[in-house]
Amino acid sequence: MIRATEIHKSFGELKVLKGISLQVKKKEIVTIVGASGAGKSTLLHIIGTLDRADGGQVFINETEVSSLSENRLSDFRNRKIGFVFQFHHLLPEFTALENICIPAYILGVPRREAEAKAWELLDFLKLSDRAQHKPSELSGGEQQRVAVARALINQPAVILADEPSGNLDSAASYELHQLFFRLRDTLEQTFIIVTHNQELAAMADRKLEIKDGVFTSR
Repeated sequence: MIRATEIHKSFGELKVLKGISLQVKKKEIVTIVGASGAGKSTLLHIIGTLDRADGGQVFINETEVSSLSENRLSDFRNRKIGFVFQFHHLLPEFTALENICIPAYILGVPRREAEAKAWELLDFLKLSDRAQHKPSELSGGEQQRVAVARALINQPAVILADEPSGNLDSAASYELHQLFFRLRDTLEQTFIIVTHNQELAAMADRKLEIKDGVFTSR
């Protein structure tokens, strides 16, 4: 499903990624670990089309995203890639339901259809009773589950998560980690997760470590 080949990225004189390659299969959960500054998030952002590599190619479902124009890239990103970050980035003035629907609205999905899908996700994530609550009225774990639902609304090919449990306590972290595997098993969802959480990293189908701009294991 995902293939990144010979990815290079520098920031000024600093070479962060030095010809890194990665393949991920459908329904696979892959975690990427490494020291701060090793290039984990940089690689994730390049795979997620939020940044462009200096060299190399990225394919998602056989589409070479690294060659798409900005307009086509934006549309592809909204349709095919879901994002979950350490900070949930929910819009504070909107309810949980409305936050989940936003990517679908951007895609042009009719309001009734978008809300119906959002309710399905809220039910699946055991958040139906929190649908009309704003982010400030939700716990940290609930906010992150809303962010996961938002990432799922357009039925993406892959979810990219950057330190998704970094802001959660141990109980909420465990619940979120279990959710990822339930989504994989139930919805056949694919995940690439950057994390410092060794428990989550060990649970994955594969754990990869970046050191000095390359993977130390494959």
